[in-house]
Amino acid sequence: MRTTSRYRAAARMIAAIGVVSLAAACSGNGGGTSGGDTGGGYPDQNITFVVPFSAGGPTDTVTRMIAEPMAAKLGAKIVVQNVEGAGGTVGAGDVARAQPDGYTVLMHHIGMSTAPALYQNLGYKPLESFETVGLVTEVPMTVVARKDFAPATLQDLVTHVKANADKVTLANAGIGAASHLCGLLFQSAAGVKVQEVPYAGTGPALTDLVGGQVDFMCDQTTNTSGQISAGEVKAYAVTTPERVKSLPDLPTTAEAGLPNLQVSVWHGLYVPKGTPQDVVQKLSEALKAALADQKVIDQMAKLGTAPVPADDATPQAHRAKLEEQLGTWAKVIADAGIKAS
Repeated sequence: MRTTSRYRAAARMIAAIGVVSLAAACSGNGGGTSGGDTGGGYPDQNITFVVPFSAGGPTDTVTRMIAEPMAAKLGAKIVVQNVEGAGGTVGAGDVARAQPDGYTVLMHHIGMSTAPALYQNLGYKPLESFETVGLVTEVPMTVVARKDFAPATLQDLVTHVKANADKVTLANAGIGAASHLCGLLFQSAAGVKVQEVPYAGTGPALTDLVGGQVDFMCDQTTNTSGQISAGEVKAYAVTTPERVKSLPDLPTTAEAGLPNLQVSVWHGLYVPKGTPQDVVQKLSEALKAALADQKVIDQMAKLGTAPVPADDATPQAHRAKLEEQLGTWAKVIADAGIKAS
């Protein structure tokens, strides 16, 4: 597959057929009787990449971008499996319990660092249940609204929200989702509480935003760039220190007067704890090769993001990022006083 639209079409097809063919793949590559000792022949069968979110979503899109070049580097087929539910914790838990043989790999985003603070009975520990493989990309968030929403700028939005907090609706993809976290930071930075409207994913939330059923939301550029460029939504700012090349006219939150609203959605690859280090290293090297692939670079650029530098696509850099983010979000979530059921 050569374009993001084809990846999304494939994702929708997988969702439609219920991932029937993937059950056989999982039984052969992650749920078998082989242990952690893979020997020198890795990989010699299909590898399953588990995405703990819906097909066609931002994390799914990024996964499918890198799957083909990683497969080429590894010399094995990579099958993408969507296991959604509970803010990504269902799919992550499945991978934590899989055989540590390198044939079951998790793609997760910032939610890996927020789940311990949100869920009391998580069933896994990010630093103890997984081996980190490497970071993939950091996707900027955008603050967007229905196109006929009155506020013209980010500062206007803050003023309007403060004056109409009981009426304004802020959409998100559920507790712990990136859109939810960004929304929390917006409310903290603006010093206001608004009515939040949770959805089952960013897809339906953005659909309702375009349709005018909700007022505004935060979402990743991988999900909003097309709607922004098409004029289907009103865009206020991007939540990173620098502007996004694909959206050059969109100011940063700092430029727009809300410097405390800064967040990006980082993605990384994980394997179960105990996976042999030579296997982890092979996956990391394949990831580096994929992130250097010009097609991947071009695809990500169209969606307002870019691959991380090669030095960050390593187990060590990834673990350091995870450790730092676990501490950061534990405080944010505790201060917000939220818990997932």
